[in-house]
Amino acid sequence: MTSRILLCASVAIACAAADAIPRRQETLAIMRRVNDWQKANPRMKPGDRNWERGTWYTGVMASWKATKDRAFLDQALAWGKQHEWQVGTEIGGGNRLFCVETWAELYLKQRDRSMIAPAIQWLDTNAPNSPGGARRWYLERTYPYVDSLYGAAALAMLSKATGNPKYIRIMHAFFDDVTGELFDKESGLYYRDYRFKGKLSPNGKKIFWARGNGWAFAGIARILEYLPKNDPKRAEYVAIYRRMANELVKRQPADGLWRASLDDPEALPNPETSGAGFFCYGLAWGINHGLLDRKEYLPAVKKAWNGLVQSVSPEGMVLWGQQVDAQPNAAERDSTHEYVTGAFLLAGSEVYKLAGAK
Repeated sequence: MTSRILLCASVAIACAAADAIPRRQETLAIMRRVNDWQKANPRMKPGDRNWERGTWYTGVMASWKATKDRAFLDQALAWGKQHEWQVGTEIGGGNRLFCVETWAELYLKQRDRSMIAPAIQWLDTNAPNSPGGARRWYLERTYPYVDSLYGAAALAMLSKATGNPKYIRIMHAFFDDVTGELFDKESGLYYRDYRFKGKLSPNGKKIFWARGNGWAFAGIARILEYLPKNDPKRAEYVAIYRRMANELVKRQPADGLWRASLDDPEALPNPETSGAGFFCYGLAWGINHGLLDRKEYLPAVKKAWNGLVQSVSPEGMVLWGQQVDAQPNAAERDSTHEYVTGAFLLAGSEVYKLAGAK
C-alpha cells in the first residue's frame, strides 16, 4: 500500500511540474535560442522592413521589455538605425505600421524624436495608403483585411509619444471599419476578408483563419496596452478581446496548438505555431494585465506554451509555421518564417512575466 501511495504521489508531482509555469531562466534561454537562430537564418533580404520582419521585431521589443536583456534592445536599435526609422515598404497602409511599432516603443524608451518623425510625416502624406490621403487607407486591393489590425497599435503608441489624440481617432476609425465588416458576432471571431463570409470549409464549417485571428487578438492586446484608460471606446476593445479569448480557449486542441482552420481542425490537422504564438501571447497578456481571470485562462496558456516549446528544433527553429498566406492552409513540420519567430517571442515575453506574478 505504501509503495502504491508513493507511486501515485510521484506521478502527481511529475504532472504538476509538467503543467507548471517554467522558470524565467528557462523561458529566456529558449527565447534567446529562437531569436539567435532567426538572426543566423533570415528569410527576408537584409534591407527589408516589411510586415514579416516587422512582426519579428515586435517580438524582439517585447522580449526586451519583459526581460531587460540588453541584447534584444541593441538588436532593435540597430535595425531602426539601419532603416533610418522609415515606415514599412508595403502597399497596404496598415502593414506599413508594423515596423513603426518598434520605432515608437524605442522612442518611448529613449525620447529621440528622429525615431518617430518619418512616421508622423507619412501619416500626413497625401497618398492613397496614408490617413492623410484617403479615408480607407488600410485596404488590400479594394477591401479591408484582418491582418492589418496588427498595425493599429502603432497609432496608439504614437499618440502616447506625441500627446496628440488625432492618432487615436485615426485608429478608432480604422479599427471600427475593419471590425464592422469582418467580425462575426455569432462566433466571436474574425473573417480574414469579405471573400470568406458565407463560405464554408470542406466539412461545412465557417472559415476562420488562425493566424488572421491571431493578428487581431494580439493586435487588440497591444492597442489596450497603450490606449488611455479613460478613452470612451476602451470598453469596446475590451469586450471584443474578452469574447475572442473565450472563443479561442473553446477551440484549443489537447496539444495546445490551434489548427489553421479554427472551426474545422479535421480539414487541416497539422498544428500551426504562428497563430498559436499570437493566441498564447494574447491570453497571457490578459492575465498579466488583469483583463482575464488567471484561474480560468492559465491552463490554456500553459498548454499553448508547452506546445510551442515542443515545436522548437534543437537549433532554435520554430516548426509548424504556416507560410505567407491569406487563408487556412496546411503547415508543414519544417515550415517557418520571421513572423513565426516574432509570435513565439511575443508569447515568451508574457509567459516570462507570468513566472513572477501572483
